[in-house]
Amino acid sequence: MQKTALIAGASGLIGSHLLPLLLASGRYEKVIAVGRRPVPVVHPKLEQRILDFDHLEDHRMSLIADDVYCCLGTTMRQAGSREAFYKVDYLYVVKLAALTAGNFATQLLLVSAMGADASARIYYNRVKGEMEDAVRQTPFRAIHLFRPSLLLGERETQRPGERVGAVLLRLLNPLLRGPLRRYRAVAAGTVARAMLRAADAETSGVQVHPSDEIARTGALGL
Repeated sequence: MQKTALIAGASGLIGSHLLPLLLASGRYEKVIAVGRRPVPVVHPKLEQRILDFDHLEDHRMSLIADDVYCCLGTTMRQAGSREAFYKVDYLYVVKLAALTAGNFATQLLLVSAMGADASARIYYNRVKGEMEDAVRQTPFRAIHLFRPSLLLGERETQRPGERVGAVLLRLLNPLLRGPLRRYRAVAAGTVARAMLRAADAETSGVQVHPSDEIARTGALGL
């Protein structure tokens, strides 16, 4: 039986690669994209729901799906403060997980980050770890936590320094071998493919996907 996918963060770096994969997949007969603004995509499978994440509970009945893909996330620079970063990367994510699990979604596929650890000294990693701990408590049949390393891809707003950094990372990747392989930068499209492959696997329990595994599975065809 074909399923319904819900994606949050479809306008972001990973989400913008994931959305077309979901729409092209025979797994889904409907794809619901939720966000603060619409994405410039028209497709017979696609339903866009514009909502306020500060009042996500008011939109509970718009959050009914089988598989939930969460690509929400920001950076400290983009957020502007610790409080704003925490709101997006912890509160919004945990609230979305709780509401969709309460609506009987079966799988959560969530973009976290390498180094996520609730006891980490670095604030970014600590918030990601706290978020992971919270969503682990939600009653999905399967929870997939993706922890990519540095991401490669064209962002909506990318500074010249970031473009130079991406070139350097591509040059550095072949030098990172053995145990260092996990630190290789990974393309956003690769992460997106790995997420869809994980959903297709129909596993159960909590699965953590480190960056080197993401690179391997995301490199395979769908």
